[in-house]
Amino acid sequence: MTLAETVRDHVAEHHDGMLFDLVFAIIWVTVVTIVFGALDAPQLVYYGALASGVVAYYGFAMSMDLAREMN
Repeated sequence: MTLAETVRDHVAEHHDGMLFDLVFAIIWVTVVTIVFGALDAPQLVYYGALASGVVAYYGFAMSMDLAREMN
């Protein structure tokens, strides 16, 4: 199996998850940039808010999984 076939199979298998990850990342960065641009916060705080998106992503994804299991 070539690298191109491996990548194609991986994308086909995980398409929905990859799309969710991309949309979440775009929304998170956009919201943080707008909020911290309006507040004129220090650069370090802005980077911290961007990094907290990792925690927010896993919290949101886990809560979605739990909600699906409850149904």
